[in-house]
Amino acid sequence: MAVSLPRLVLLGLLAAAMFSTNFVLNRAISLGGGDWVWSAALRYFDTALLLGGWLLLRRGPKYLRAVFAQLWRKRYFWLLGGGIGYGLFYACLCFAADHAPAWITAATFQLTILASPFVLRAFGKKVPVQGVAFLLLIFLGVIVINAQRILAGIPLGQVLLGVLPTAIAAFAYPFGNQLISEAKHAGDDNARILGDPITCVFLMTLGALPVFLGLILVTMPPPPSTHQLINTAIIAVFAGCLATSLFLYARNLSNDPYRIAAVDATQAGEVGFALLGEMAVLGTPYLGVLSWLGLGAVMGGLLGFTLWRRV
Repeated sequence: MAVSLPRLVLLGLLAAAMFSTNFVLNRAISLGGGDWVWSAALRYFDTALLLGGWLLLRRGPKYLRAVFAQLWRKRYFWLLGGGIGYGLFYACLCFAADHAPAWITAATFQLTILASPFVLRAFGKKVPVQGVAFLLLIFLGVIVINAQRILAGIPLGQVLLGVLPTAIAAFAYPFGNQLISEAKHAGDDNARILGDPITCVFLMTLGALPVFLGLILVTMPPPPSTHQLINTAIIAVFAGCLATSLFLYARNLSNDPYRIAAVDATQAGEVGFALLGEMAVLGTPYLGVLSWLGLGAVMGGLLGFTLWRRV
């Protein structure tokens, strides 16, 4: 029985709420002097330990051995998917957090909403034109939000250092997720083990670890503070384990390109969640009318994308 599109969107929005901890806490770490490389690496080290421990307790050592055997047999697949979809994606977001407020990074990351149809088309999928029109409305909202900050006097260099890495992350994330979706529906030996979203996240996380180890060796950052260790652990629980597993679960409930793109579009909710979180945690000033209009366009596009046809 097909899962309704509103339910898929609700699951995606719940994941977006938990995923927004990325933006808020990474910005808090940056303002506290923490190095972005540790912010990226520690989240995934923690996530690997948490998910590995959960699978060991839930499925037992035999299952965990089977997972590692799968990792070795398909090592190039997982290194590619995890390295791009998690490694490159998250390293870019953490770098951007050094140069832009959390809600700005979250807003710019919504370029992934436009990136998703391009990624789907690269995999031979098609997305209805009507759906793309609503994605453009979401993107217009993102442009308005960023324009407001530029008009407020943010230096061009800071804007670029925040925008460009986030734009790379916006394409890397759906690319990695679509690799998983393709493998799940391919019917090969990958598909059996990919039925569990937690296992998917665990394997992708393991595939991303070489990226973070390489970053540490190249940049040699100073040791992380206790503040950074605590915040990255919180991110690992809410964003690395809960949000990502829930997002993959919702995304993999269907192989319909429109429904997949709709789940991807729920990431627009991260802007509002990150804004509220930044106001509460970091004391970000309240926004002007233009910024609220931009947020309205983002959410309006999301609703239109979801409801434009009967499901």
